[in-house]
Amino acid sequence: MNLEDRLKAGFTKAYDEYADAIFRHCYFRLSDRERAKELMQETFIRTWDYMLKRNERIENLRAFLYKTANNLVIDEYRKARGNQSLETMEENGFQPGNDESVTDEVSVKLDSERVLKVIKEVDIKYRQAVIMRYIDDLSPKEMAKITGESQNNISVRINRGIRQLREILENEEE
Repeated sequence: MNLEDRLKAGFTKAYDEYADAIFRHCYFRLSDRERAKELMQETFIRTWDYMLKRNERIENLRAFLYKTANNLVIDEYRKARGNQSLETMEENGFQPGNDESVTDEVSVKLDSERVLKVIKEVDIKYRQAVIMRYIDDLSPKEMAKITGESQNNISVRINRGIRQLREILENEEE
């Protein structure tokens, strides 16, 4: 089997393994099923093109796919917000986006449908981190590679997001 055949086989396997997760990643950020599907497909097309043009191995394909998808989501936000710069978006709170006990506590205590309903009320910079960690199931290390931020910063955002989510849910119960 030549190099291109091996690339195709590996890429097909990666598509089967990650396509649904990339779709969810896009969908939770855009809330538009069709557009999320298009961005998921574009993520894989761009990754395939990169692999063929560069002819080099991607060390962490999962992180690379999420980074590509995240960049496409940022492009969508720019289009939707009249082509604002990323810096302006960050100033307005957008961040392209650990504690196992917190995960267990949240999983046991909270109903997932309820969480998905109220997660949109969490500040976007924290929401992105919580979604990437608990819905996309990315580690803080992978999240740091995707966002270009430190693992510490990612962990702080996750914890603050969980705290804010918990407060919203507690206020909702009252």
